[in-house]
Amino acid sequence: MLDKNLVAEILNEALSSGGDYAEIFVGNTLVNGLYTSERKIKSSNSSLSYGAGIRIFDGVNFVYAYTNLMDRENLLKTAQIAAKGIKSNKKDISFDLRDLELERKHQIQKPFKSKSKKDKADLMLKISEYALNASPLVCKADANYSEITRQTLLANSLGVWAEDTISRSRFFLTAIAQKDNVIEKAIDNFGGLYGLELFDNRNLQEFAENVSADSVSQLSAELCPSGKMDVVIGNGFGGVIFHEACGHGLEAEGVAKDASVFAGKLGQQVASPLVTAYDDATIDHAWGSINVDDEGIKTQRKLLIENGILKNYMVDRLNGRRMGMEPNGCSRRQNYTFAPTSRMSNTFIANGKSTPDEIIANTENGIYAVKMGGGSVKMSTGEFNFSVDRAYLIENGKITKQIKGAKLIGSGAEVLQNIDMVGNNMSLGCGMCGSISGKIPTTVGQPTIRVKNITVGGQK
Repeated sequence: MLDKNLVAEILNEALSSGGDYAEIFVGNTLVNGLYTSERKIKSSNSSLSYGAGIRIFDGVNFVYAYTNLMDRENLLKTAQIAAKGIKSNKKDISFDLRDLELERKHQIQKPFKSKSKKDKADLMLKISEYALNASPLVCKADANYSEITRQTLLANSLGVWAEDTISRSRFFLTAIAQKDNVIEKAIDNFGGLYGLELFDNRNLQEFAENVSADSVSQLSAELCPSGKMDVVIGNGFGGVIFHEACGHGLEAEGVAKDASVFAGKLGQQVASPLVTAYDDATIDHAWGSINVDDEGIKTQRKLLIENGILKNYMVDRLNGRRMGMEPNGCSRRQNYTFAPTSRMSNTFIANGKSTPDEIIANTENGIYAVKMGGGSVKMSTGEFNFSVDRAYLIENGKITKQIKGAKLIGSGAEVLQNIDMVGNNMSLGCGMCGSISGKIPTTVGQPTIRVKNITVGGQK
């Protein structure tokens, strides 16, 4: 993406005023999107983000500058501007830029350009038609499809030269059902590090009909009761609670500032002994996977919690300096306009020994939160408030009435301690995560779990 000699010149210019580390990140991201509704294409859009960011460390302080003017003169000028923010004695730093050897995983089989935009839209309309035909109560089906190609270069004064290209695709379907004056909707999606093979080996009609069925069933759902009760949380995207209320608390960005409930607790029991959790950016074709992080460090499988014991944090270079810990390949950013920091990739609770049926049968009374929705979290305490998109009552160990309007209220630390059953059906779900380094693709996941005594906010 840039010549090595030019990059070396830029890094030396960045170190000219006394920094002890410098890096340049070059990002080129192309996003294409299609949206269909009412049996026709509603919009088609493309965006391109191309530029470079230069970061300089002086101990635990840093300066970051970026530009989208990629000629030699402007890149050197950007480095000079950044260097002015560092006022220290010039260090004797020399380096030789060497290619980082990477395992090129996640190769796509069917390039995005192998089909026309019309062919892609026709497939989206076909899937939407499956949803519309599933029930006369479904009045609308909207589809969204996106494809992302991200090229990156990271070079630094440690001699690292890391280039990579990752492609992602994702498909959303929304079904809206109406009966009299009641309107309900259901949404589902799938995605990963795929080209157009994303749609292969998948029963698209069954997928669409299931989304429709979810929207229709909500029409007759009863209002959720409120109070303290046992909650069974479904697998896959149910892991969003762990991601938001616990995972963010394990990122060094908060831990280094003592702004996390998990700060200073390495080696301590922070969860039920049934809980083991990982962040793993190496999972084949998973939505949140990457080969190398945005600081030029190979990604890895990180054991965060083992049998309830806190084993590790997700650590980037800067906060690693603040904490006296080595970075472990989890530094990410949306694009070149953001300085990177510690972020999750594919974060999940590992399988336990119980079956989902055993968990339900051993729950005398409570609710079964099959699909989680959105929510809010206070990062410093892990306190959360999450809506549930689809839920059922559990009565005498059996799933009974469908309910709606449920909200789960509590804290991440409390939930971790109160998990008393863990299923054996772990799966992953796609998401987008926002933080100080922008929005990035992340995966959440878990098997079916049971949490004792969660506060459930209902509507009756």
